[in-house]
Amino acid sequence: MVTQADPNELARTMAIDFARRLVQHWQEELGAQLLGAYLIGSLAHAGFNRRYSDIDLALVLAADLSQDALDGLKRRAIALSSDWGPRVSIFWSDRHFVLGRFPPLDRVDLLDHAVALVESERLRPSRPTLEEIRQYLRGAIFATWVERARSFAAAEKLEPKDHKMYLRTILYPGRFCYSWMTGCVGSNEDAVAFLKEQPLAGLDIELIARALQCREAGADPDILFPARIALPGQFDACAGLFADRSSPVG
Repeated sequence: MVTQADPNELARTMAIDFARRLVQHWQEELGAQLLGAYLIGSLAHAGFNRRYSDIDLALVLAADLSQDALDGLKRRAIALSSDWGPRVSIFWSDRHFVLGRFPPLDRVDLLDHAVALVESERLRPSRPTLEEIRQYLRGAIFATWVERARSFAAAEKLEPKDHKMYLRTILYPGRFCYSWMTGCVGSNEDAVAFLKEQPLAGLDIELIARALQCREAGADPDILFPARIALPGQFDACAGLFADRSSPVG
């Protein structure tokens, strides 16, 4: 009997191969400036989806990276693959982890899950404290997702171009609460399992679980569109947790 391969695992293998080839091109362009290149995100810590996942790459550089140089790296990715290239998301910093784009949770991801593609010198940031992670979560990133939730809640139809963002808007309250309570980075599956064990008042974990099933199947999220009116309340539940100074650590 022939066992059918998991399409998400096949896609993960292809995405990793693409990332390795891309980093080789980047290494040719950046030379000694590139000290390390790593997979983070779902390619590193599980949960990669053939339709909805990004390819998250973390770069550690000897010095600053100009916007023109960063744009050039993105163009190279798209030139290498019109399928995978647009899905590349670049996180980067200098050797002292002072410059660049490397938020606290992505630093945790680098520390706990990174898969090295190139590494001429092993450099790591200090681990963000739980309070640093919580400060980040309650800041601008949270406000951005609250605004998206309100926008989707008021929408009359779900456009195909918004499928990925809509699913994330359902899933991310679970991710936010998981990282707030644990200080860790995990997959959507990790967040759902954790919150089923430690439910949060006002948070509809079953809605998040349904979105996770949709994501795992690589399906259109139109079936979940009637639930859009619940989205502001999901983020209200997060806000309540964030306002509780006695929030437990998982």
